Amino acid sequence: MLKAAVLVSGGGTNLQAILDAMESGKITNAEVQLVISNNPGAYALKRAEKHGIEAICISPKQFESREEFHKALLDKLLESGVDLVVLAGFLVAIPPAIVDAFPNKIINIHPSLIPSFCGVGYYGLHVHEAALKRGVKVTGATVHFVDKGTDTGPIILQKAVKIEPDDTPESLQRRVMEKAEWKILPKAIDLIANDKITVTDGNVIISD
Repeated sequence: MLKAAVLVSGGGTNLQAILDAMESGKITNAEVQLVISNNPGAYALKRAEKHGIEAICISPKQFESREEFHKALLDKLLESGVDLVVLAGFLVAIPPAIVDAFPNKIINIHPSLIPSFCGVGYYGLHVHEAALKRGVKVTGATVHFVDKGTDTGPIILQKAVKIEPDDTPESLQRRVMEKAEWKILPKAIDLIANDKITVTDGNVIISD
């Protein structure tokens, strides 16, 4: 049974999609053991508590330095014994020490079709604002492994979403979540939990 930690900064809709997929059997051989937020007011913590999952806040504001925050985050992940770290709207950069501790065991959901609209500064509504400003006709979401860059790790799954003429950043954000993020993030976890993913030379290979 794969044990996952989900890291989230806000409402936790992707966390809810994961929990729903586990309850419906779309994710097998996996459980969420721990939810961590950098935001003490994150509704995601309440979602976790409702499901009997350990939910804690580890915030940079609790520490004198970023290094101490990073150490506390890493210590908690190691202490929990999780096999997979899922970044589900976690608006904190993951330091190299955590990447080294969990090689190809950290995944992230990004609200665009990488390599478009990704990297430093592209998060939340900023991604959708950029897509609309550029005038692209299709956007989507990407699940990828986390490396020491920003949105540069090996891509696991992508799903495209059509942009409508009257879209706002908010309406596009919602559709990308509903049509793409909530589908491919649970699917990626299921693939990993059932040993159907290997990474070779920076490329993800998915087996049947």
